Amino acid sequence: MTSLKIDLSRLMGRIEALARVGARADGGVCRIALGDEDRQARDLVISWMRELGLSVEVDALGNVTGTREGAETGAPVMTGSHIDTVATGGLYDGNLGVLAGLEVVETLNDAGITTRHPIAVSFFTNEEGVRFQPDMMGSAVSQGSLDLEAALAARDRDGVSVGEALAEIGYAGAAEMKRARAYIELHVEQGPVLEREGVTIGAVESVQGISWTEYQIIGTSNHAGTTPLALRQDAGYVAAEIAVAARRIAKEFGGDQVATVGVIELDPGLVNVIARKARLTVDLRNTDEALLCEAEARMADAVADLAAREGVEITSKKLVRFKPVAFDLGVISLVEGAARDLGASVKRMPSGAGHDAQMFAPNCPTGMIFVPSKDGISHNVDEFTAPEEIEVGANVLLGVLLSLAEK
Repeated sequence: MTSLKIDLSRLMGRIEALARVGARADGGVCRIALGDEDRQARDLVISWMRELGLSVEVDALGNVTGTREGAETGAPVMTGSHIDTVATGGLYDGNLGVLAGLEVVETLNDAGITTRHPIAVSFFTNEEGVRFQPDMMGSAVSQGSLDLEAALAARDRDGVSVGEALAEIGYAGAAEMKRARAYIELHVEQGPVLEREGVTIGAVESVQGISWTEYQIIGTSNHAGTTPLALRQDAGYVAAEIAVAARRIAKEFGGDQVATVGVIELDPGLVNVIARKARLTVDLRNTDEALLCEAEARMADAVADLAAREGVEITSKKLVRFKPVAFDLGVISLVEGAARDLGASVKRMPSGAGHDAQMFAPNCPTGMIFVPSKDGISHNVDEFTAPEEIEVGANVLLGVLLSLAEK
């Protein structure tokens, strides 16, 4: 079985075909969850699943699973990821994990191999969290860490709910939420570590904890020229101070602590008018739960101090909160062993991004395989992973799935 290899040209063909759904003029992909492009992509991937003889199910949150029968019945060994993208997405984030899973299935079909346990390939709804929060919604619901009704009731900025959007695109399914015997996900690193160190495969040990908070600031709109600084309630200035505080806190913590302000909106947004309202988001991440909690507390104190000092009202809303997750040591060892069998370099490493895999970790042996991202770029139209690196990653996935499916 270890002599089996995936067909790279076939895998790349599917990656390129899927990238044409929601293609941008600049070579990237925009396929936001539960929009028309997402529906088209779902239809395409399901057509491939059926061509490969998989039994396809859609659950109540639109998660799609294609299952290949094993010699024994029971929970499948599962692989997969997501096919929704950010607005300025590339070809590989999420898509690689799903399509490499299909390639493994086709490789096993071609070799006439029936595994002991079933193998399933899944893609999960709204992993990116662009249109609806929280991110990793589909896998969170499927694994019991997010209530189904709460997820269906989540609304986008136009007031459309997840349930309504699923019905609109025809993906409000009825299948039971899928649990797994084990779960393994192939993904691009989305960071610079593997490329900088000249390593081909990352055996992912853990995923950072994530805290997303939205702040709404209410000040007073006034003339930019006639209002003295000491008499202003400037929502724009306070938003800028919050952004600076987030960076300062991250630098003071050091280590794995990071902080990002990804959204700042000002109202009325005029060059000569003091902003009366501001909205911004702060993304805090750390591999250590205690440190992440401390960073959140420091951020809350800084915001409270600013509100008092500047005479503005600040309200906060938690958008996302996930604790750090550790993956199964046995699965990590399987990833290392499969890489070494191929003569590929491998290192253990954490993930700085959230992934569907982390939702499975409390319920079954779980792990991830990383392949390099050129220049560490992802969530960007220039995202790129070399075909030869994709080939190694998919062959590692093949080896790990075979090992898990025969246990």
